Amino acid sequence: MRSITSSISCCCILVSTLTLATSLCAEEVSGFVPMFNGKDLSGWNTTGNWIVEDATTIRLKPRPGESGWTRYKDYLTTDRKYKNFILDLEFKFEKNGNSGVFMRIGDLDDHVNSGFELQILDTYGKENVGHHDCGGIIRTVGPSSNMVKPAGEWNRYIITLVDSSLKVVLNGEQIIDLDLSKSAMKDRPPEGYISFQDEGKPIWYRNVRIKELP
Repeated sequence: MRSITSSISCCCILVSTLTLATSLCAEEVSGFVPMFNGKDLSGWNTTGNWIVEDATTIRLKPRPGESGWTRYKDYLTTDRKYKNFILDLEFKFEKNGNSGVFMRIGDLDDHVNSGFELQILDTYGKENVGHHDCGGIIRTVGPSSNMVKPAGEWNRYIITLVDSSLKVVLNGEQIIDLDLSKSAMKDRPPEGYISFQDEGKPIWYRNVRIKELP
């Protein structure tokens, strides 16, 4: 009996090892790299209360009295700039949740006017969506359809940014196909920081990975 149990345990360990190795190889071949190390916020800067919840998940736990969107130093921001890339991530929020993915930020003291924001907002079920609803590019264009899930469920963004071309897929459907050079964001720099917005409301991000492009 012990021999059978030991054999089963060894098989389970071997399968787990092979699964992990296959996953790592696939990641290497695809060119995507994780943006968080699963232990701390190395590679990122913030004065906000962002927490490594587990190996794949980052959580914002606002402190008492924190509110508003102009507290740029509380945003979770990369310590280096990015130009062309595919950014793949998942997010979820509580009811009335609010955050956003900022890209190509040129001035860390003014994310709004030196970068652009892909909105994250609890607008599940809204019929007519605009630039300020989930999936919209703030002050620019709304999503082609409302694909955001109800509060508490995980959503997935795949963001492809190449020169002036911005494409966004939300939960499997393309919702943004924008030429930035012909939009309200035409004056944004060709490269900049990536940042997750602290609106003073709980937000979770997980499986955040990036593939840089030429």
